[in-house]
Amino acid sequence: MELAVKDSGTKLSVSDKIFDREFSQNLVHQVVVAFRNAGRAGTKAQKTRSEVSGTTKKSKKQKGGGARHGALTAPIFIGGGVTFAAKPRSFEQKVNRKMYRAAIASILSELNRQDRLVIVESFDIDEAKTKAMVAKLADFGNAQRPLIVTEDGSENLYLASRNLPYVQVRDVQGLDPVALIGADTVIFTADAIKKVEEWLA
Repeated sequence: MELAVKDSGTKLSVSDKIFDREFSQNLVHQVVVAFRNAGRAGTKAQKTRSEVSGTTKKSKKQKGGGARHGALTAPIFIGGGVTFAAKPRSFEQKVNRKMYRAAIASILSELNRQDRLVIVESFDIDEAKTKAMVAKLADFGNAQRPLIVTEDGSENLYLASRNLPYVQVRDVQGLDPVALIGADTVIFTADAIKKVEEWLA
């Protein structure tokens, strides 16, 4: 299939397997959840009653003092342990390479069908100024959440976009499913599209 290159009058030939693939909601959901879980620290930790610092001596006599109880490290007392204490664990979910690439291709195809995928010859600015980035994005309808994907990513683009909320700049190596589905408009350079094709082929 062919995709139009904005403001150039030319078309870019791309693979149907990547940009005209049937959307798989279940696959995309699984990959997105796995990707986000991989970023979780999993370092939450609490102490059980056996780990709390304190004496295990019986706090009062068995009879004549109201409710019977033993150590004050029990969960029902302030400063006691936690009943089902959280422990450090990994949230990682296994997603093989074929599934991950298929999910990326599925998202790209859906973006293309919804006319949210824009291809340009190049996307760069002369100086690392926020106003320069704003002026550049005005040509794309002032999308609220644009994602700009270049082949390598210039430093000027990163610096000019960091003060703009919801504007993301990525190179092809830094592309991920969460960034793609969170963007209103995804702007690719022609070189980046070719590099994505090589990656997903």
